[in-house]
Order: sequence, then C-alpha cells, then structure tokens
Amino acid sequence: MSFPVLPTRKGGMTGLGVVFRPQLPPERLRAVARLADDVGLEELWLWEDCFLEGGVSTAAAALAWTERVRIGIGLLPVPLRNVAVTAMEAASLERMFPGRAVLTVGHGVQDWMGQVGARAASPLGLLGEHLDALRALLRGERLSVRGRYVQLEDVALDWPPRQPVDILAGGTGPRTLRLSGEKADGTLLTAATSADGVRRARKLVEEGRRAAGRDAGPHRIVVYLLAATGDGAAARLRAELVAEGIEPGSDVGVAGDAGAVAEAVRRLAEAGADTVVLQPTADEPDPEGFVRFAAEQVRPLVP
Repeated sequence: MSFPVLPTRKGGMTGLGVVFRPQLPPERLRAVARLADDVGLEELWLWEDCFLEGGVSTAAAALAWTERVRIGIGLLPVPLRNVAVTAMEAASLERMFPGRAVLTVGHGVQDWMGQVGARAASPLGLLGEHLDALRALLRGERLSVRGRYVQLEDVALDWPPRQPVDILAGGTGPRTLRLSGEKADGTLLTAATSADGVRRARKLVEEGRRAAGRDAGPHRIVVYLLAATGDGAAARLRAELVAEGIEPGSDVGVAGDAGAVAEAVRRLAEAGADTVVLQPTADEPDPEGFVRFAAEQVRPLVP
C-alpha cells in the first residue's frame, strides 16, 4: 500500500504533525507512536539531536509499530554519515514502509559536530554534495564522484526505492535555504521561525529553485511550531523560549487551547508552510495527551 506525501499548501490542506522530543527516553516512543496512529495524526517527527537518540533506528521502530502515520526524521546531520549509508537507510525504509518515512538532512549543530571530530570546513559545500549524490542514488543511478567531501567509485543501490523518495533539507540561513531550493525536494524550518520568517524562507527557496531551473513541481515547506497547552502552558513556553535565546512575544510559539494553537498554525500556513509540526516543550508533562490534543482538538480547526 502506498501513502503519498501530503500535498503542498497550494490547493491542498495544511499538514499537521507532532514532535516526539528526544528528551523522552526511547522506550516511551512505542506508546506515543501507536497513539498517534490510533487517533489519526498525520505525522510524527523524531530528532537526532546529539547525544540523545538515533534518528533512523527510532524511525524504523516507529514505522514498524504503526500502520498509517508518517514518520519524519528532522534531521540527519550529514557530517556523521557517508552518503551511501544515508541512501541505503532511506531506500530500505521506503521499500519496507512505502511513502511513510520523511527524511531530512542538514548541517547538524556545528558545536556537536566538533565534539565528534566531524565538523566540516564548508558545511554548505558538504550538504550540497550530499544532496546531489543522495538523490541520484535514490533514483537508482550508478555514481562515481570526486567531490571535496563526497567520494564514490561505481556505487549504486542494489535495492533502490520502487517510487521517488522526497528528501528535505533543514536550514535557517539564506545560503542554506537557497541551496535547499536548488537541490532538495522540501525544506524544514526550526521552531524559531515566525510567520514572517516562513515568508522569507519561501522566497529564498524559490530563488534557489529558479536559479537551478527547478520551477516545475512542488517544494514542501515544513515548520516546527513550539506549542504548550494545559496547566502552566504560558510559563513552560516562556521558559523554553528564554532557554533557546528567543525573545518571548516575538511571534514565535503559542500557549493556549486548541483555538489558539490552530490560529498559530493557520498563520504559518498562510505565510507559506505546507506542514506545521507542533513541538511540545521539553518538559511537556503528558506527551500522549499532547498527541491526542493535536489530532482531536487542533486538527478539526485547521483547513
């Protein structure tokens, strides 16, 4: 059975998802993923933050435990992986769970990359080479590459995907967003992105697409929205914003009931987001309840 990727915002509904924060122990994932599937949540996103939980391992487990929900990885830091391994993982997930795995690659946090001896002199150059090779391998091509970072000799996947696999790139800066437009199928934006930030990102992505002659076809914009509900929601949101160095009241994040959260989702969608993924605070007291809140209370209010 195939599960097509959600349509982009033009002429389609806004996609809605929830982040399973890696501050939760891995053994909590099974219950959260199964609940997401049961209540009809469209997407559950996982992080590969250092040094918490692996992205591919948790995604594979979540996909195996569920039947319908899409599982996003946001994101896989490319300095940690040979591109052939990324392609093998992506192809395997796609063949086992067609249309349900959403993979994002990105620079990774540079301090973390430095901690493990993987910091690149040119993160942008590495990401561009990785995206080019990754998408070609997933198309079933045989590659020999002699790049600054990506070096392959007569490499092809024995088990390429049966259908096209969309690869997203995570980015915040203008050059990375343009690169995403040039080389990726979609872009993932952080929870520090306001509605105006989404508009700017969409513009930069489109600039990259035009520069690469990729005007035809959709480019999916996914953005995290920091959200809190229930008792102490405003205080928890404010504390997380402060911890992230974001000024409270800066049009980033939302605290309140389903109506307030849905309104924040709509603002991001109107600014150009195709999918909004609700990111609970790291100290969310009821992760399962948050998933149910998103699917049963927020989703009906989002067109």
